[in-house]
Amino acid sequence: MEPLLCFPAAPPPAVTAVLDRAGYPWRGVDGPEAAESDEPEDGWSGAVITSTVDPVGAFLLCRHLRKREVPLAPVMVVVLVEQLGELELREDLFDDLCVEPVNAEELSARLAHLFWRTGRGLRPDLLEHGPLVLNLETYQAAVAGKVLDLTYMEYELLRFLAARPGKVFTRETLLSRVWGYEYYGGARTVDVHVRRLRAKLGEENAHLIQTVRSVGYRFGQTNWTP
Repeated sequence: MEPLLCFPAAPPPAVTAVLDRAGYPWRGVDGPEAAESDEPEDGWSGAVITSTVDPVGAFLLCRHLRKREVPLAPVMVVVLVEQLGELELREDLFDDLCVEPVNAEELSARLAHLFWRTGRGLRPDLLEHGPLVLNLETYQAAVAGKVLDLTYMEYELLRFLAARPGKVFTRETLLSRVWGYEYYGGARTVDVHVRRLRAKLGEENAHLIQTVRSVGYRFGQTNWTP
């Protein structure tokens, strides 16, 4: 997925938190010239334009993106309530809007709908469990929009467990399935990685990886009821 164009160059944290948590790559620009010079080889996948700080610059950029030989779509604008009246006769410059202060769930849903509707910049392949999101394309994981600093094997262990929530795996199974059949490490290898993962997930989310006494580990709660 190509990155979203974002304006201004340092978008509001509430906007970037939504993009990061949902797994949308993005790149900030400060105007039309940067939109052209920083454009990736395969083009932008869309744009999120925040007009709350520089409304004139925001809509100049929207107009520039729409008047190109190949107009950019989709374009989402984020505006203040008092700016809604200024959108009259500008409807052709954007595809959807969101009002500041941004509601994370609303912005995420509107972006997903826009990309589905236009068929461009489809969301990457994600695994989501509450505040935890794993991007299977970029080998990244984030909690509440904050990217975790994971080693490759920590990510692989988390991905394996998160893809099979509620299922219990022995340490031996995890060794063979995550580390590979040719790996001869002991059960302590799994325990060490689980301990490190829990620490990086943070106290509030460490419970996502649960210890099943005398057996091994599982991700999340089981759905089975007797």
